[in-house]
Amino acid sequence: MLGGESGEAIVPGNKERSLLIQAVRYQSYEMPPSGKLADNEILALESWIEMGAPWPETDEQIEDVPREQFDLLKRKSEHWAWQPIRSPEIPGVENDRWPRCDIDRFILARIEQEAFASKNQVNLERSANSGAEIMTVPTLEPTVDTDKSALLRRLYFDIIGLPPTPQQAKDYLADPSEQSTAKLVDELLLSPHFGERWGRHWLDLVRYAESRGHEFDGDAPNAFQYRDYVIRAFNNDVPYDQFVREHIAGDLLEVPRLNRDSGFNESILGTGFWFLGEWTHSPVDIRKDETDRFDNMIDVMSKTLLGVTVACARCHDHKFDAISTADYYSLAGFLQSSDYRQVRFETLQSDHSIASQLESIDSKYQRSVAEILSRAGLEVPKLKLIEHEHAQFVPINYEEITHNNYLQDGFIFGQNARAIGDAMLQSVNQSPEIFFADLAVASNDLFWNKIRSVSERGVVDRSELAKIPRSGRTLRTPTFLLTDGELACRVLGQGHVVACVDSHRLIAGPLHGETIKSIDAKDQWIKLNLERYVGHRIHLEFTPAEDSQLAVAFVTQGASQNALDALSEREKTIADAIQKISQDIKSVVGDQLATMAKQWQAERDELCGQLKTNSHLAIAMMDGTGEDDHVLIRGNSSKPGKSEPRHFLTAISSDKAIQIASGSGRLELAAAINDAKNPLTDRVIVNRIWHHLLGRGIVPTTDDFGVLGQRPSHPELLDHLATTFIDDGRSIKSLIRRIVLSRTYQLSSVPSAETLKFDPQNLLFHYRPPQRLQGEIIRDALLSISGRLNTQLYGEPIPIHLTDFMDGRGKPGFSGPLDGDGRRSIYIAVRRNFLSPFMLTFDTPAPFSTMGRRNTSNVPAQALILMNDPFVVQQADSWAKRAFEQSESTQSRIVWLYQTAFAREPSDKETNAAIDYLERESLQRDLPVNDLQIWKDLAHVLINTKEFIFLR
Repeated sequence: MLGGESGEAIVPGNKERSLLIQAVRYQSYEMPPSGKLADNEILALESWIEMGAPWPETDEQIEDVPREQFDLLKRKSEHWAWQPIRSPEIPGVENDRWPRCDIDRFILARIEQEAFASKNQVNLERSANSGAEIMTVPTLEPTVDTDKSALLRRLYFDIIGLPPTPQQAKDYLADPSEQSTAKLVDELLLSPHFGERWGRHWLDLVRYAESRGHEFDGDAPNAFQYRDYVIRAFNNDVPYDQFVREHIAGDLLEVPRLNRDSGFNESILGTGFWFLGEWTHSPVDIRKDETDRFDNMIDVMSKTLLGVTVACARCHDHKFDAISTADYYSLAGFLQSSDYRQVRFETLQSDHSIASQLESIDSKYQRSVAEILSRAGLEVPKLKLIEHEHAQFVPINYEEITHNNYLQDGFIFGQNARAIGDAMLQSVNQSPEIFFADLAVASNDLFWNKIRSVSERGVVDRSELAKIPRSGRTLRTPTFLLTDGELACRVLGQGHVVACVDSHRLIAGPLHGETIKSIDAKDQWIKLNLERYVGHRIHLEFTPAEDSQLAVAFVTQGASQNALDALSEREKTIADAIQKISQDIKSVVGDQLATMAKQWQAERDELCGQLKTNSHLAIAMMDGTGEDDHVLIRGNSSKPGKSEPRHFLTAISSDKAIQIASGSGRLELAAAINDAKNPLTDRVIVNRIWHHLLGRGIVPTTDDFGVLGQRPSHPELLDHLATTFIDDGRSIKSLIRRIVLSRTYQLSSVPSAETLKFDPQNLLFHYRPPQRLQGEIIRDALLSISGRLNTQLYGEPIPIHLTDFMDGRGKPGFSGPLDGDGRRSIYIAVRRNFLSPFMLTFDTPAPFSTMGRRNTSNVPAQALILMNDPFVVQQADSWAKRAFEQSESTQSRIVWLYQTAFAREPSDKETNAAIDYLERESLQRDLPVNDLQIWKDLAHVLINTKEFIFLR
């Protein structure tokens, strides 16, 4: 009766409101879970509650059992991750000759500290047991430096993800200077392949895929543009705070970052990451589907950028971390206030400039018209169609919508709606003419009719919306609550209207077809029956037919036919009044207006000549109506609670609402994520970079800095890296350079035996364990050594090669080439339901949520893939052919194979073993030693060695 987070279990006298009854009926919770109660037992409980839920008389008082309180501030104060980043002092070390940089000093200081503690423990034991056997104290020190060829291969794969060529290896190994490694690192950081290697790391975090998964694995058109954006950003060393800002609110930046070569808007492409998740094509519960999508978006954003599991607070306050349910729904509000689009990114900046110039031209001539009328003593009355009494059934009225709420994808609807009486330019019999508006409408300007959008080729988009040319051509109404299923839209022209309910727009099934309706030129009222969506959030999207005009005046819901007739009658009255004054104006100043119309049209035509008509599309975000989300009781979309204002995490910036200038507030959210008071953002990214270079993060759980994650092994080093990262302008390349030039990074993969006994898990980073290459890099290495690598950057994805075992609904219509046209793995299509078996075998993650630390398995399937996969066999054959082209000498070919595969020459033992193999196979097969097939097999053997897929 007291009630918990979900409300009262029993409401005496009201069985329908009692959660207990809903639970035993299996309407919400299913209790008892072992099986539903018998009907008579349920009836007994219902009758008891209807009686007022009488309780046996007892002397005992029913008391409120105190529940454990969620103390967010206490949790914040007790956990390291929420504490401010501090710049620690560089520690002193006994062996001052060993460190090459400050990173090494932190590593060595910790090792020496452990050695000192170990010696003290031994001394204590000796003192306590004077007669005991003398114990030996282990010598704790880092292992030796790795050899130069191993370091060469390590740097190439870690920085660009490709092996060095024999010539590149020769040049580096022949350079004895102390600066040879630094010089090589600088060259690799400038390579365009750097972005491909490190971009793949980032794509793991944002669950990048080019299909939607679920039943039919529908395409996510133009997702590849985000992938290319990421590669370019890493190659250009975009400061990390700018990179974060672009992801959160790249569409809202007043001064966006422009592409260096083509000048298009790069920043807006970052927002595409929000929409890379799974989408259900035809959900039954449309609001639940939205909350599930938002949950994934919040989960990915918070893990990727902040290293905390905010999504755990969807149903209740976080069980372990200083994150409340209010925090979760405050972030959901930013998503409620935003929307999806396919943006014309290549012309966005130029279109914005032209739209501003067009507005200036039109405003100038409208002022001139007003001046002419004023001098003639004439005036067009500023009338209103929608009166106060209509407000109850007119949620959208373009007479009242202000600039901040005038929403559109693109610029074709102008910067504001036109008001009754505004002077406008139109073409009558191909001649320009000035007229005065008799209806307040948002209308597309035919000035923009030539624009065309270019989408990804070969995409099969089953959504009904894909048939409508919407990109850059869509008017979006503010969001409103649907209180009546009968909508009537006052429109003029041709096109389509889409009712976007709870942000669902993948309409490709039996449900929700009624949300789309075509508009014919003869229609004045378009009516939508949306009865099934009453109680949901909704906005309307209007798109004109190609080369046509569409004007939208207002939208009613629940208006009677009498009310609509009355509006139509009033509209006619206003139109007659405007028509009458227009005739008077024409008779007095018609000649002046005719001359002005030609000048006005000429200026517009000149500007239209500067219009860039074609643009490629990309997934991106746009602002919608700013609104707060409601806390959902137990995460249940059908049980909304109180509204939660938009704010950042309470533990970092309090639970006070962010001061939002207008719109979604994502720009302000981005500022909070990048704020110096936030200790998470910089720590998380430097830890990720350390993880990729050293094989394990300073915080091993790279995506979870919370209580359930592992604590940092070197907290001072983590803060030192974060501090220097900030001081370097958040340059990722600078941080990578700093780490790889440290002695710690360049240690051998063979540990010191004594130190290994003391620290078998390498928590002290006293050596660099061998690292197995990721699946994509193994594949790229095979293409590189075979000579088949196509180094082309960017572009549409290469279709996935379908094996005989890849089948099911949504299967692509055709298979891509076995070798992916030689392109690097990052350019091969990522389809959620049809992932590459090669990649999955080598632990490439399925793209469902953030994966900052890949699994590294060692399973028989990997050996079987390397032995039997047709792609591997194909590349081994090409590699052997290359060896034949290099030399006619058996020994020279063997040396070249080893140089290509391992960046080193073979030992005498390895050379002799290869020669013995060739001669033995020659005898057994009755083939000459120089037969290509025998060399193909030798190449295949080398691919199957551990050294090929591991870094020493």
